[in-house]
Amino acid sequence: MPLWFSPTVYVKTDEVGMRCGVNHVEGAAGQLLKWPRRGGEKWQAAVELCIAAMEGKTPPKEVRTAFESAAEEAGMLLHN
Repeated sequence: MPLWFSPTVYVKTDEVGMRCGVNHVEGAAGQLLKWPRRGGEKWQAAVELCIAAMEGKTPPKEVRTAFESAAEEAGMLLHN
């Protein structure tokens, strides 16, 4: 069962003209692993929070905040 968060975070994809709307922990984890720029400080924090949320140790809203920061750091965040 997905661990939902809101509002949706929109990020770039590797497909021209496409974007991805992420609104749950599992989706955030999947996107983090696809990005060409991985390993930054905020990326690492977001990955760790995704794992913690899946283990029931962190609320999804904290993952959302970290995911958005990591997306900005990696140049993947799309502003609405």
